[in-house]
Amino acid sequence: MKNNILIVDDIHPVFIEKAEDMGYHCDYQPLIKPDEALQIIAGYTGLVMRSKFKLNRQYLDAAINLRFVCRAGAGMDNIDEAYAAEKGIALLNAPEGNMDAVGEHAIGLLLALMNNFTIADHEIRTGSWKREANRGYELKGKTVGIIGYGYMGHSLARKLSGFEVNVIAYDKYKTGFSDQYAREVSMEEIVRHSDVLSLHIPLTAETNSMVNEEYLFHFKKPIFLINTSRGQVVQTRAVLNAIKQGKILGAGLDVLETEKFPALNEQEWFDELRQSKKVILTPHVAGWTFDSYRKISEVMAEKLRFLSMADDQ
Repeated sequence: MKNNILIVDDIHPVFIEKAEDMGYHCDYQPLIKPDEALQIIAGYTGLVMRSKFKLNRQYLDAAINLRFVCRAGAGMDNIDEAYAAEKGIALLNAPEGNMDAVGEHAIGLLLALMNNFTIADHEIRTGSWKREANRGYELKGKTVGIIGYGYMGHSLARKLSGFEVNVIAYDKYKTGFSDQYAREVSMEEIVRHSDVLSLHIPLTAETNSMVNEEYLFHFKKPIFLINTSRGQVVQTRAVLNAIKQGKILGAGLDVLETEKFPALNEQEWFDELRQSKKVILTPHVAGWTFDSYRKISEVMAEKLRFLSMADDQ
């Protein structure tokens, strides 16, 4: 039992190879259902998961031998971190593994929005050639405001360095983080100066619905909005209203308040969202590339190695 790891989501096999080299036995069950996992979790000291289910008190109480959880990704909002800490369960995530994917995806969304790529592509394919209507904006000289300067925010700032933009960043939980890629500022300065707003914050009680109508009202200039963090951080209705008011020039949303079908079709705002030409949608894939698939597993395995070494001392 000491070395049993239950893997409930699809991960790159390199994690299993490295974990088994450390002496662990990996029970790879990527198709297991949440209720099935609940019935057997007591037999494992390790759990590897992505976002299949919420690791809440029910699971943590049932996992009487659980010593560590590896989250194959960055976000920890589907884990009751406080309760896990009470039980002495180590939580390992891997933002280093997908930070480059997220940074590149955010830039892709931004460039597509600023240059009307999806609109122009559709028009040409349907027999319409509109040069003037599809004139875009240049990034050079713009101010990009980043909310959250962890791995993801820093990755975006670093990748923006060749675009000759002014990058400013706000992080409620950090100070003194200015570097060659971004300058630390207050939220007031983000609101006052940003031409682009990119969100890289976890979902917490504080950040839930942070981007609402009141928040957007205070921006001094029309902005392009990029969200590759968590959908519940942004109120979709507020974004659509801001687009109609000209306060948002375009929104690139990799995440939404409600995700997947048929649930999306049931949202009052979805029909308007999908018809908007000023919105680009992607299905929560910013951090999920063929490259990050492997890198996430490599990072998790390395962190597990350090944890195991610490336990042996």
